[in-house]
Amino acid sequence: MEKIRNDINGWLVVDKPVGMGSTDVVRELKYLLHPMKIGHGGTLDPFASGVLPIALGKATRTVSYAMDGLKTYEFIIHFGVQTATDDLEGDIISTNENRPTQEQVESVLPKFIGDIDQMPPAYSALKVNGKRAYDLIRKGIEPELKSRKIHIKSLHLTEVLSADEMRFEVVCGKGTYVRSLGRDIASAVGCLGHLSYLRRTACGAFSIKDAFSLDKIKDLCYKNELISRLYSIQTVLSDILELALTEGQARFLSYGQSLKAPSGVKQGTTYKATLNGLLVAFVEVDGNLIRPTKVFKQFN
Repeated sequence: MEKIRNDINGWLVVDKPVGMGSTDVVRELKYLLHPMKIGHGGTLDPFASGVLPIALGKATRTVSYAMDGLKTYEFIIHFGVQTATDDLEGDIISTNENRPTQEQVESVLPKFIGDIDQMPPAYSALKVNGKRAYDLIRKGIEPELKSRKIHIKSLHLTEVLSADEMRFEVVCGKGTYVRSLGRDIASAVGCLGHLSYLRRTACGAFSIKDAFSLDKIKDLCYKNELISRLYSIQTVLSDILELALTEGQARFLSYGQSLKAPSGVKQGTTYKATLNGLLVAFVEVDGNLIRPTKVFKQFN
């Protein structure tokens, strides 16, 4: 017997707990909600907590926009100990007695702001010759990783917790590994270090204040109040130019047909085409036409 799938469309923001992977959260919500489609916007390691945007239904077609947005993290570096994974879950591979002062740490932070090169951690999901880096390591093969360009908008030391630990906040772009950032900050002050804590407090348009725990989500489901708490598909599309349509134009686009481009649109630009504020399609301007690239609303 085919399982019933619910036509749920929108974004649900989860406060992911420590110990669960992003796919574990998706699996639990899939069982709980039975959506037609489900996905997540931005992976969090099991030892990390915080904002995990969950796309439901047609929102899964906008996941890339959630992942491309800036992200904010709080993290703690534990100095003097290096682990295989650059976090507290890995085996200890080296220790030393060096501990930095607040002044020493603050003096190196400007080096990490802007567009910088970063070497990803060896234990990562990056693919090397078609294989995940962490799978290669588990087979005893050292993956040959390459540094990548990343963007860090801001980085601050927010609290000295002890001689061994300091708390930081970073706002960064897509592809940043905060584990690597912690490792590199420690190295820059002549120390070893790993992350003992990591929490994402914002991801694109979503903030921790928008997030629900899994227990709260279950409670909202039982009370039939969850749907009203979802964020619209357009929440992650605030940076995309909007093109307002008439009902006739919206019908044409929803059937995959092109329209004559209105005056003032920019060549080669993607627009979100809307009808009365509701998303109909993504369109691209091609010559004197606008062509639908993704359709979200169908008309009878």
